[in-house]
Amino acid sequence: MSESSKSSYAAAGVSIDAGNRAVELMRDSVRSTYGPQVLAGIGAFGGLFSAAALKEMDEPVLVASTDGVGTKVKLAAEVGRYDSIGHDIVNHCIDDILVQGARPLFFLDYVASSKLNPEMIAAVVGGIAAACREAGCALLGGETAEMPGVYQPNEFDVAGTIIGVVERSAVLPRADLHVGDVLVGLGSSGPHTNGYSLIRKIFEGVSLHAVVPELGRPLVDALLEPHRSYLRPLGPALHKIKALAHITGGGFIENIPRVLPDDLSAVVRLGSWPVPPLFRLLEQRGAVDSDEMYRVFNMGIGMIAVVSAEDVDAVRALIPEESFVIGELVSGSKGVTLQ
Repeated sequence: MSESSKSSYAAAGVSIDAGNRAVELMRDSVRSTYGPQVLAGIGAFGGLFSAAALKEMDEPVLVASTDGVGTKVKLAAEVGRYDSIGHDIVNHCIDDILVQGARPLFFLDYVASSKLNPEMIAAVVGGIAAACREAGCALLGGETAEMPGVYQPNEFDVAGTIIGVVERSAVLPRADLHVGDVLVGLGSSGPHTNGYSLIRKIFEGVSLHAVVPELGRPLVDALLEPHRSYLRPLGPALHKIKALAHITGGGFIENIPRVLPDDLSAVVRLGSWPVPPLFRLLEQRGAVDSDEMYRVFNMGIGMIAVVSAEDVDAVRALIPEESFVIGELVSGSKGVTLQ
């Protein structure tokens, strides 16, 4: 390409040099996620991942999911914090395939902005790589897009795709759900990646760096707390779990029915776990109806396991953190009742 062509492309708002610098800045963090299964990664047109280990499984099933972080990225851009967003996208995707019993194999990311800032891209991808390392998941490839005119100045977006695997015999939800099965909840780390359009509206005009007495820390720290992964705490107990519900967009009301058969509903016992102060603050400051809070937010419960009544104590003993018995399954038509 001629120098004049390069200048023309840069004048149009796209810098090839900035893209190359971003790749150099993220290269080491990406490679730190590689295991022997990665045959070709960064720099290749397509990532290569050896599937030889799947031969050791009886009937491996690949599980795939794609998601984004939503408008939480606007808060991150506003305060210039980017690595937590990388954790958000990976952990959200890990949890989405975990509900089907799958463990992650590899992850692909997509980061787009109006103007490519190599340091910002490296921070996002560094967070992605860190979350992948924690999960034993390879960051196999991705795309960094500079699209002036599509995104507003200083704004960006992040999306990701994850591929995992599970034995067909271990796919969740199981077929033996029945009346009396118990809901065991695991705590969230905050709003995770949901409800941020409402959160931003509620706190409009409030300094993000102000220390909120109810929270005991700056507001931005609470709002940008990364979406947590439930892979490690639930891994030892998966064989005793009948179903998992990831409490994401749609809260309790929309997500629990996704794992229920047509003839069962769930009763969630309010008050059976401590609701973190941030959610009470959102409810009061935004004058949000209680039912809507449980439809928009996770209210302090990020994952729900459905287990047999006789297995509750055993499952909770296998989970290396506090858990809460928050309800049970009853006869009904795939609904959720808050009591």
